[in-house]
Amino acid sequence: MSERKDPHEGHSHPSGHAHGEHRAHEGEHSPEKTANTHSDHEHDHGGGSHGHVHGTIDPSITASDRGLWAVKWSFVGLFFTTLIQIVIFYFSGSIALLADAIHNLGDAATAIPLGIAFILAKRKPSKRFTYGYGRVEDLAGLAVVLTILASAAFAGYESINRFFHHKPVGYLWAVAIGSIVGFIGNESVAVFRIKVGKEMGSAALIADGYHARTDGIVSLAVLVSAAGVYLGYPLADPIIGILMTILILRIVWESAAAVFTRILDGVDPEVPDKIREQAKQTRGVEDVSEVRVRWLGHRMHAELNLAVNQRLSVEDGHNIANQVRHDLLHNLQFLSGVTIHVDPTNASGEKHHEIAEHTHDGEPAHSH
Repeated sequence: MSERKDPHEGHSHPSGHAHGEHRAHEGEHSPEKTANTHSDHEHDHGGGSHGHVHGTIDPSITASDRGLWAVKWSFVGLFFTTLIQIVIFYFSGSIALLADAIHNLGDAATAIPLGIAFILAKRKPSKRFTYGYGRVEDLAGLAVVLTILASAAFAGYESINRFFHHKPVGYLWAVAIGSIVGFIGNESVAVFRIKVGKEMGSAALIADGYHARTDGIVSLAVLVSAAGVYLGYPLADPIIGILMTILILRIVWESAAAVFTRILDGVDPEVPDKIREQAKQTRGVEDVSEVRVRWLGHRMHAELNLAVNQRLSVEDGHNIANQVRHDLLHNLQFLSGVTIHVDPTNASGEKHHEIAEHTHDGEPAHSH
């Protein structure tokens, strides 16, 4: 027997924990409706370490209105910081400032795939796209990675060219202001993320905040380049530009790794173990033989085989599967959907689902 939780359906926690109740995707695990979940329950949300990774946003951050609000305003802050720096670059010609602007834009661009994903999430699954449109987020993330890579190539080329072919950097006072703007923009985002992260209890958002603080310190390197040029060392500008380009390439590497991992359905190795351990805690579960986890945009969907006593009725097995599904979604907030296949204990695992070698209709011998 199989008990399926559609990835576009949520789950509820009515009194008595009734089974078999299906609700729309805007249920408890929808980002729009989970603001109170984080304050009421202490869960592990990330399925792994809570470090800053470019290119994607930790699902725990987007699991509530407060988290989405933080992402949106962080993007706005970094975008305007970048815009001011680009304007100053246009008049000053400082390559170091351009590289820092691209670096800040790379951090801000993380939110773009998420925004696209939530716009498309409003569209209901169709017969052609039965799992919805979550993969578009991955494609948008890939586009962001390629854009940042192109920007890094441009910044690197200009920095190296400026190193060998000196050009005067004008408006050094404006370049210094651009550096300070970069620092203030990142520091403001850092304070904001850390504050909201502590309010939400989100280790991932706090980690993002400290990363923004580090980026703010990096922005001050542009101030060093302006001072160097002012003191008669024109190579200070392209050298800082080259160093900034290396940082941008690090963003490209981290972003590409994160995006391609999700495209290939890669997850933190700890996630399947947590799912297996949680499922085994449900009363009536004799064994959990297979666990598969995949990404659907910024959401995770799990498929697992669990074994129950072979003497139970189909209805009893159905109820146990419903309870396992409930417990998984309730305790592992990074999950948005669960599909469960129920096996009897005397035929547990995929090996018992294989069809032995056979022939029919004159075809060669084959198995399934």
